[in-house]
Amino acid sequence: MARRRDPKEEALAEARCLNPHPEQVTDPEFLSSDFFDARDAVQVKYEMVRKSEAGGVPVTEAAAAFGYSRPAYYAAAAALESSGLEGLVPARPGPRGASKVTDEICAWAEQRLAADPALRPAQLAGPVEDEFGVRAHPRSIERALARYRERHSKSR
Repeated sequence: MARRRDPKEEALAEARCLNPHPEQVTDPEFLSSDFFDARDAVQVKYEMVRKSEAGGVPVTEAAAAFGYSRPAYYAAAAALESSGLEGLVPARPGPRGASKVTDEICAWAEQRLAADPALRPAQLAGPVEDEFGVRAHPRSIERALARYRERHSKSR
């Protein structure tokens, strides 16, 4: 029989805030209160930092009590200081944008396409590699050009 997840656990997972190892939280105050939830990674990280900074508990001890390493503690403390609670929410996984097909390549591609109306963006994969040493999939070039055109059409 499959275990049913509770609604809070599902909400935490959807928000990328589900602590993957709630069983590693051993802080006595955290475990003895219904207010705290070891499944909530943001709450766990916040309380870990607070325990050390406001409670005077050594970093190593605080990190261990909340199931994190010292480097994870320092990362959480820096994120909290720079961005507040929002900084404790893990970023979305995956790439943040095009990394190979730069604006310089897109500008070059636009010139090539303007000079030869029969040329299609997907046909530029080989020439881009020859000119810039960047190996990009034809569809990646098409998408990068679409983003480039979108950005540059708004600035005109």
